[in-house]
Amino acid sequence: MIPVKVAQVSLSNMGFVVFLRSSQDERTLPVFIGPPEAQAIAMVLEGVQSPRPLTHDLFKQVLDNLECRMKRVEICNLTDNTFYAKLILETNGLESAIDARPSDAIALALRCGAPVLVAPEVMDA
Repeated sequence: MIPVKVAQVSLSNMGFVVFLRSSQDERTLPVFIGPPEAQAIAMVLEGVQSPRPLTHDLFKQVLDNLECRMKRVEICNLTDNTFYAKLILETNGLESAIDARPSDAIALALRCGAPVLVAPEVMDA
């Protein structure tokens, strides 16, 4: 798996896109996302706090209250121009993988301070 950082969120002529930059080389993976997820990611990048918890903030609070830790996000597949991701969570020493849209997974990872990883075959595609 290739560690990536969220480089930026932009609006293109095809919609919002989040750019994930490899920490191993110069490659950047563009992932098209919806407006609410773009806003959720941009808010963290810009250090903006909402007066009330948004969906990803709420999910993080639930994880914290359940003493469940997000270990990482894995962007693991690309099929028919659709990216697939997993949340890797740990509770009581046990890991579990939860299917998620990459945009939601990234927004949550940023809030949890969890790393985002991309499968090499996805980065190559």
